[in-house]
Amino acid sequence: MSTPFKIDLAGKVAVVTGGGGILCSVMAEALADCGAKVAILDLRKEAADQVAAAIKAKGGVAMGVACNVLERASIEAAEKEVRTAYGACDILINGAGGNNPKGTTSNEQMSKADLTNTDPNVKTFFDLDPKGIEFVFNLNFLGTLLPTQVFSRAMAENGKGVIINISSMNAFKPLTKIPAYSAAKAAVSNFTQWLAVHLAPMGIRVNAIAPGFFLTDQNRSLLTTPDGGLTPRSHKILSHTPMAKFGEPADLLGALLWLTSDKAAGFVTGAVIPIDGGFSAYSGV
Repeated sequence: MSTPFKIDLAGKVAVVTGGGGILCSVMAEALADCGAKVAILDLRKEAADQVAAAIKAKGGVAMGVACNVLERASIEAAEKEVRTAYGACDILINGAGGNNPKGTTSNEQMSKADLTNTDPNVKTFFDLDPKGIEFVFNLNFLGTLLPTQVFSRAMAENGKGVIINISSMNAFKPLTKIPAYSAAKAAVSNFTQWLAVHLAPMGIRVNAIAPGFFLTDQNRSLLTTPDGGLTPRSHKILSHTPMAKFGEPADLLGALLWLTSDKAAGFVTGAVIPIDGGFSAYSGV
């Protein structure tokens, strides 16, 4: 990973939730490369520790912290651990999120056959599990709101801070088959704008990055075949992406660093930035 440009984050404390994942680990590395002390929060402590070790191997300052973003007590314990080690949080990246099969339909569109479906392996709209929907919504929306409540209090007290949420292209155009995830990310974008207005008097800027299509551990089985080829869904995605390719994790870093920098983006708040190879701009015709 090569940081596209440097901003001065010396003396800053950055917290990255979901930091053990493919996309957020690269963000954590970039923030550390710019001088921030970075706390990588993840439900999987071993994944967070691996990212922290990679940062420290390059001379950066980082720590892995176990954290469940759906449990306030866990977040508060993580905040205390970070504050003790590094000080109060200056930069919060809300990267934790994801989908769940219980909030996903088997087919892109409904057919008459769905009305009489008896195949337990085929999930129609009418078969969606409310608990599955709730889990996906909570993971993405509450998993953004709760860490923000805990980590932004010190920002408010200090009169400055940066929050960057991770939305999705689904927030602009809901994808077929994944209604829960699309709705949850739309909520994240809306919340970003609401929070930007609410916290502006406190000197806190709140923005979001909305990635398009990137290969991650969560979607790899949906977008690639066992032999490494592309699935029909991938071909459909790429045919609607003017740049005709998937994004690379490093493609997110320019926007991340720009939004993080008070010098570069000091008058930017409430923005949701698509990083999608043109997907959101293309009508399909």
